[in-house]
Amino acid sequence: MKISHLNLWLFLAALLSIAAACMLGSTPMEFSRVIASLLGQSSPGDNIVVWQIRLPRALAAFVVGSALGASGAALQGLLRNPLAEPGVLGVTATSSLFATFALYYGFAAGSAFLLPIYAIAGALFATTLLAVAAIHVKSVVTLILLGVGLSSFSAAAMSLLLNLAPNPFSLSDMINWLLGSVANRSFEDLQIAMPFIIAGLAILFLTRRGLSALTLGEEAASGIGLNLRRQRIAVVLGAGLATGASVALAGAIGFVGIVAPHLVRPLVQHDPARSLLPSALLAGIILVVADIGVRLLPTTSELKLGVVAALIGAPAFAWIAMRRRVTYD
Repeated sequence: MKISHLNLWLFLAALLSIAAACMLGSTPMEFSRVIASLLGQSSPGDNIVVWQIRLPRALAAFVVGSALGASGAALQGLLRNPLAEPGVLGVTATSSLFATFALYYGFAAGSAFLLPIYAIAGALFATTLLAVAAIHVKSVVTLILLGVGLSSFSAAAMSLLLNLAPNPFSLSDMINWLLGSVANRSFEDLQIAMPFIIAGLAILFLTRRGLSALTLGEEAASGIGLNLRRQRIAVVLGAGLATGASVALAGAIGFVGIVAPHLVRPLVQHDPARSLLPSALLAGIILVVADIGVRLLPTTSELKLGVVAALIGAPAFAWIAMRRRVTYD
Protein backbone atom coordinates (compact mmCIF):
# COMPACT_ATOMS: atom_id res chain seq x y z
CA MET A 1 0.00 0.00 0.00
CA LYS A 2 1.30 3.46 -0.88
CA ILE A 3 2.01 5.67 2.08
CA SER A 4 -0.30 8.38 0.70
CA HIS A 5 -3.17 5.90 0.47
CA LEU A 6 -2.49 4.65 3.99
CA ASN A 7 -2.54 8.18 5.38
CA LEU A 8 -5.73 8.98 3.48
CA TRP A 9 -7.55 5.91 4.83
CA LEU A 10 -6.37 6.63 8.36
CA PHE A 11 -7.45 10.26 8.06
CA LEU A 12 -10.93 9.19 6.93
CA ALA A 13 -11.08 6.66 9.77
CA ALA A 14 -10.12 9.41 12.21
CA LEU A 15 -12.98 11.60 10.97
CA LEU A 16 -15.40 8.67 11.29
CA SER A 17 -14.23 7.88 14.81
CA ILE A 18 -14.66 11.50 15.91
CA ALA A 19 -18.12 11.56 14.29
CA ALA A 20 -18.99 8.33 16.12
CA ALA A 21 -17.81 9.87 19.39
CA CYS A 22 -20.21 12.76 18.83
CA MET A 23 -23.08 10.37 18.08
CA LEU A 24 -22.59 7.78 20.82
CA GLY A 25 -23.12 8.26 24.53
CA SER A 26 -25.68 7.89 27.27
CA THR A 27 -28.17 9.44 24.83
CA PRO A 28 -27.35 8.41 21.23
CA MET A 29 -27.75 11.05 18.53
CA GLU A 30 -28.44 10.49 14.86
CA PHE A 31 -25.77 11.54 12.38
CA SER A 32 -28.08 14.18 10.92
CA ARG A 33 -28.52 15.77 14.34
CA VAL A 34 -24.76 15.85 14.87
CA ILE A 35 -24.20 17.52 11.50
CA ALA A 36 -26.97 20.02 12.25
CA SER A 37 -25.35 20.83 15.59
CA LEU A 38 -21.93 21.29 13.99
CA LEU A 39 -23.51 23.74 11.54
CA GLY A 40 -25.32 25.54 14.35
CA GLN A 41 -28.72 24.59 12.99
CA SER A 42 -29.93 22.30 15.79
CA SER A 43 -31.64 22.74 19.14
CA PRO A 44 -29.75 24.41 22.02
CA GLY A 45 -29.63 21.08 23.87
CA ASP A 46 -28.00 19.26 20.96
CA ASN A 47 -25.56 22.13 20.47
CA ILE A 48 -24.47 21.91 24.11
CA VAL A 49 -24.02 18.12 23.95
CA VAL A 50 -21.95 18.27 20.75
CA TRP A 51 -19.97 21.49 21.13
CA GLN A 52 -19.37 21.54 24.89
CA ILE A 53 -19.21 17.84 25.82
CA ARG A 54 -18.64 15.30 23.07
CA LEU A 55 -16.63 17.10 20.39
CA PRO A 56 -13.99 18.61 22.73
CA ARG A 57 -13.63 15.23 24.44
CA ALA A 58 -13.20 13.38 21.14
CA LEU A 59 -10.70 15.94 19.85
CA ALA A 60 -8.74 15.77 23.11
CA ALA A 61 -8.52 11.97 22.85
CA PHE A 62 -7.40 12.19 19.22
CA VAL A 63 -4.83 14.92 19.87
CA VAL A 64 -3.35 13.07 22.86
CA GLY A 65 -3.20 9.81 20.92
CA SER A 66 -1.55 11.53 17.95
CA ALA A 67 1.08 13.14 20.17
CA LEU A 68 1.90 9.85 21.90
CA GLY A 69 1.86 7.85 18.65
CA ALA A 70 4.27 10.18 16.87
CA SER A 71 6.50 10.44 19.95
CA GLY A 72 6.62 6.66 20.25
CA ALA A 73 7.53 6.22 16.58
CA ALA A 74 10.25 8.89 16.85
CA LEU A 75 11.76 7.42 20.02
CA GLN A 76 11.76 3.96 18.46
CA GLY A 77 13.61 5.35 15.46
CA LEU A 78 16.10 7.27 17.59
CA LEU A 79 16.87 4.34 19.88
CA ARG A 80 16.44 1.75 17.10
CA ASN A 81 14.24 -0.25 19.44
CA PRO A 82 10.56 -1.10 18.75
CA LEU A 83 9.92 -1.38 22.49
CA ALA A 84 10.68 2.31 23.09
CA GLU A 85 7.69 4.47 23.94
CA PRO A 86 7.04 7.42 26.31
CA GLY A 87 5.12 5.26 28.78
CA VAL A 88 7.45 2.27 28.79
CA LEU A 89 10.58 4.41 29.12
CA GLY A 90 9.21 6.41 32.04
CA VAL A 91 8.65 9.69 30.16
CA THR A 92 4.90 9.73 30.85
CA ALA A 93 5.37 8.86 34.53
CA THR A 94 7.99 11.57 35.02
CA SER A 95 5.81 14.12 33.24
CA SER A 96 2.90 13.09 35.46
CA LEU A 97 5.09 13.47 38.54
CA PHE A 98 5.98 17.05 37.64
CA ALA A 99 2.34 17.85 36.88
CA THR A 100 1.21 16.26 40.16
CA PHE A 101 3.89 18.28 41.97
CA ALA A 102 2.43 21.46 40.47
CA LEU A 103 -1.07 20.44 41.55
CA TYR A 104 0.03 19.44 45.06
CA TYR A 105 1.74 22.73 45.84
CA GLY A 106 -0.87 24.83 44.05
CA PHE A 107 1.52 26.17 41.41
CA ALA A 108 -0.93 25.28 38.65
CA ALA A 109 -3.50 27.70 40.08
CA GLY A 110 -1.31 30.69 39.25
CA SER A 111 -1.75 30.40 35.48
CA ALA A 112 -3.43 28.04 33.02
CA PHE A 113 -0.07 27.57 31.26
CA LEU A 114 1.85 26.46 34.36
CA LEU A 115 0.50 22.90 34.41
CA PRO A 116 1.55 22.20 30.77
CA ILE A 117 4.93 23.80 31.46
CA TYR A 118 5.56 21.57 34.49
CA ALA A 119 4.41 18.47 32.58
CA ILE A 120 6.63 19.33 29.61
CA ALA A 121 9.60 19.96 31.92
CA GLY A 122 9.15 16.48 33.37
CA ALA A 123 8.96 14.89 29.92
CA LEU A 124 12.04 16.79 28.72
CA PHE A 125 13.97 15.72 31.81
CA ALA A 126 13.15 12.04 31.23
CA THR A 127 13.78 12.05 27.48
CA THR A 128 17.09 13.89 27.94
CA LEU A 129 18.20 11.33 30.51
CA LEU A 130 17.29 8.49 28.14
CA ALA A 131 19.02 10.11 25.18
CA VAL A 132 22.23 10.55 27.18
CA ALA A 133 21.99 6.96 28.41
CA ALA A 134 21.47 5.71 24.87
CA ILE A 135 24.85 7.18 23.92
CA HIS A 136 26.73 5.29 26.61
CA VAL A 137 24.65 2.10 26.92
CA LYS A 138 24.82 -0.45 24.12
CA SER A 139 22.41 -3.00 25.57
CA VAL A 140 18.75 -2.46 24.69
CA VAL A 141 17.76 -4.37 27.82
CA THR A 142 19.78 -1.99 30.02
CA LEU A 143 18.11 1.02 28.45
CA ILE A 144 14.64 -0.42 28.98
CA LEU A 145 15.52 -1.28 32.58
CA LEU A 146 16.62 2.32 33.08
CA GLY A 147 13.20 3.43 31.81
CA VAL A 148 11.47 0.98 34.13
CA GLY A 149 13.51 2.29 37.05
CA LEU A 150 12.68 5.89 36.14
CA SER A 151 8.99 5.00 35.88
CA SER A 152 9.08 3.17 39.23
CA PHE A 153 10.77 6.07 40.99
CA SER A 154 8.25 8.55 39.54
CA ALA A 155 5.38 6.29 40.59
CA ALA A 156 6.80 6.06 44.12
CA ALA A 157 7.19 9.84 44.34
CA MET A 158 3.63 10.32 43.10
CA SER A 159 2.40 7.83 45.71
CA LEU A 160 4.17 9.90 48.37
CA LEU A 161 2.42 13.05 47.17
CA LEU A 162 -0.91 11.23 47.22
CA ASN A 163 -0.22 9.99 50.74
CA LEU A 164 0.54 13.55 51.88
CA ALA A 165 -2.42 15.17 50.08
CA PRO A 166 -3.79 17.89 52.39
CA ASN A 167 -7.46 17.33 51.53
CA PRO A 168 -9.75 15.01 49.53
CA PHE A 169 -10.19 17.58 46.76
CA SER A 170 -6.50 17.83 45.88
CA LEU A 171 -6.24 14.04 46.22
CA SER A 172 -9.06 13.61 43.70
CA ASP A 173 -7.41 16.02 41.24
CA MET A 174 -4.10 14.18 41.43
CA ILE A 175 -5.71 10.75 41.01
CA ASN A 176 -7.56 11.98 37.92
CA TRP A 177 -4.25 13.02 36.34
CA LEU A 178 -2.55 9.76 37.28
CA LEU A 179 -5.28 7.54 35.84
CA GLY A 180 -5.71 9.54 32.62
CA SER A 181 -8.98 10.89 31.29
CA VAL A 182 -10.37 13.29 28.69
CA ALA A 183 -13.72 13.70 30.45
CA ASN A 184 -14.88 17.29 30.91
CA ARG A 185 -12.20 18.66 28.61
CA SER A 186 -13.10 21.89 26.83
CA PHE A 187 -11.85 23.83 23.84
CA GLU A 188 -10.02 26.09 26.30
CA ASP A 189 -8.01 23.09 27.55
CA LEU A 190 -7.18 22.20 23.94
CA GLN A 191 -6.08 25.76 23.21
CA ILE A 192 -3.63 25.65 26.12
CA ALA A 193 -2.06 22.30 25.18
CA MET A 194 -2.16 22.53 21.38
CA PRO A 195 0.68 25.06 20.86
CA PHE A 196 3.08 22.74 22.72
CA ILE A 197 1.83 19.62 20.93
CA ILE A 198 2.03 21.30 17.51
CA ALA A 199 5.54 22.54 18.25
CA GLY A 200 6.66 19.07 19.36
CA LEU A 201 5.13 17.32 16.36
CA ALA A 202 6.59 19.92 13.99
CA ILE A 203 10.09 19.28 15.35
CA LEU A 204 9.65 15.52 14.97
CA PHE A 205 8.41 15.80 11.39
CA LEU A 206 11.12 18.27 10.38
CA THR A 207 13.83 15.86 11.58
CA ARG A 208 12.20 12.64 10.35
CA ARG A 209 14.78 12.02 7.59
CA GLY A 210 17.44 11.63 10.25
CA LEU A 211 15.45 8.75 11.73
CA SER A 212 15.67 6.93 8.38
CA ALA A 213 19.42 7.47 8.30
CA LEU A 214 19.77 6.01 11.81
CA THR A 215 18.43 2.66 10.57
CA LEU A 216 21.86 2.23 8.93
CA GLY A 217 23.58 2.61 12.30
CA GLU A 218 25.07 5.67 13.95
CA GLU A 219 28.45 5.42 12.24
CA ALA A 220 26.93 5.05 8.77
CA ALA A 221 24.43 7.84 9.47
CA SER A 222 27.22 10.14 10.60
CA GLY A 223 29.20 9.18 7.49
CA ILE A 224 26.43 10.39 5.18
CA GLY A 225 26.29 13.75 6.93
CA LEU A 226 23.79 13.32 9.80
CA ASN A 227 24.54 15.43 12.86
CA LEU A 228 23.85 12.84 15.56
CA ARG A 229 23.91 15.32 18.44
CA ARG A 230 21.45 17.63 16.72
CA GLN A 231 19.21 14.68 15.82
CA ARG A 232 19.09 13.43 19.41
CA ILE A 233 18.34 16.89 20.78
CA ALA A 234 15.57 17.43 18.22
CA VAL A 235 13.85 14.11 18.93
CA VAL A 236 14.17 14.59 22.69
CA LEU A 237 12.77 18.12 22.48
CA GLY A 238 9.94 17.16 20.11
CA ALA A 239 8.91 14.06 22.04
CA GLY A 240 9.19 15.92 25.33
CA LEU A 241 6.98 18.79 24.19
CA ALA A 242 4.34 16.49 22.67
CA THR A 243 4.30 14.02 25.56
CA GLY A 244 4.33 16.66 28.27
CA ALA A 245 1.45 18.60 26.72
CA SER A 246 -0.55 15.39 26.27
CA VAL A 247 -0.07 14.59 29.95
CA ALA A 248 -1.19 18.11 30.86
CA LEU A 249 -4.31 17.62 28.72
CA ALA A 250 -5.31 14.07 29.64
CA GLY A 251 -3.02 12.77 32.38
CA ALA A 252 -0.98 9.58 32.15
CA ILE A 253 -1.97 7.35 29.23
CA GLY A 254 0.46 4.61 28.30
CA PHE A 255 1.18 1.94 25.70
CA VAL A 256 -0.66 3.56 22.77
CA GLY A 257 2.70 4.97 21.68
CA ILE A 258 4.13 1.49 21.21
CA VAL A 259 1.10 -0.33 19.79
CA ALA A 260 0.31 2.12 16.96
CA PRO A 261 3.86 2.33 15.51
CA HIS A 262 4.19 -1.47 15.72
CA LEU A 263 1.00 -1.94 13.69
CA VAL A 264 2.05 0.70 11.14
CA ARG A 265 5.69 -0.30 10.70
CA PRO A 266 5.16 -3.29 8.32
CA LEU A 267 2.98 -1.10 6.09
CA VAL A 268 5.75 1.49 5.58
CA GLN A 269 8.66 -0.93 4.98
CA HIS A 270 9.90 -0.37 8.56
CA ASP A 271 10.95 3.20 7.74
CA PRO A 272 10.77 5.36 10.94
CA ALA A 273 10.37 8.58 8.93
CA ARG A 274 7.36 7.28 6.99
CA SER A 275 5.79 5.83 10.14
CA LEU A 276 5.40 9.13 12.02
CA LEU A 277 2.18 10.39 10.41
CA PRO A 278 0.32 7.05 10.17
CA SER A 279 1.37 6.21 13.75
CA ALA A 280 -0.02 9.54 14.94
CA LEU A 281 -3.31 9.02 13.09
CA LEU A 282 -3.73 5.41 14.22
CA ALA A 283 -2.91 6.20 17.86
CA GLY A 284 -5.45 9.03 17.79
CA ILE A 285 -8.09 6.67 16.40
CA ILE A 286 -7.30 4.06 19.05
CA LEU A 287 -7.79 6.54 21.89
CA VAL A 288 -11.01 7.94 20.43
CA VAL A 289 -12.45 4.44 20.07
CA ALA A 290 -11.25 3.50 23.57
CA ASP A 291 -12.91 6.62 25.00
CA ILE A 292 -16.16 5.70 23.22
CA GLY A 293 -15.94 2.33 24.95
CA VAL A 294 -15.32 4.06 28.29
CA ARG A 295 -18.51 6.09 27.88
CA LEU A 296 -20.63 3.13 26.75
CA LEU A 297 -19.53 0.57 29.35
CA PRO A 298 -22.37 -0.03 31.85
CA THR A 299 -20.37 0.77 34.98
CA THR A 300 -21.56 2.66 38.06
CA SER A 301 -18.68 5.12 37.68
CA GLU A 302 -16.92 5.91 34.43
CA LEU A 303 -13.64 4.11 33.90
CA LYS A 304 -10.56 6.21 33.25
CA LEU A 305 -9.16 6.25 29.72
CA GLY A 306 -5.63 5.58 30.94
CA VAL A 307 -6.82 2.43 32.73
CA VAL A 308 -8.54 1.08 29.61
CA ALA A 309 -5.53 1.95 27.43
CA ALA A 310 -3.24 0.07 29.82
CA LEU A 311 -5.54 -2.97 29.93
CA ILE A 312 -5.38 -3.14 26.12
CA GLY A 313 -1.81 -1.96 25.62
CA ALA A 314 0.01 -4.00 28.29
CA PRO A 315 -0.84 -7.41 26.74
CA ALA A 316 0.05 -5.99 23.32
CA PHE A 317 3.39 -4.80 24.70
CA ALA A 318 4.07 -8.26 26.15
CA TRP A 319 3.23 -9.84 22.78
CA ILE A 320 5.59 -7.47 20.95
CA ALA A 321 8.36 -8.13 23.48
CA MET A 322 7.99 -11.91 23.13
CA ARG A 323 8.16 -11.71 19.35
CA ARG A 324 11.31 -9.60 19.40
CA ARG A 325 14.66 -11.31 19.60
CA VAL A 326 16.78 -9.48 22.11
CA THR A 327 20.44 -10.15 22.76
CA TYR A 328 21.12 -10.07 26.46
CA ASP A 329 24.53 -8.72 27.32
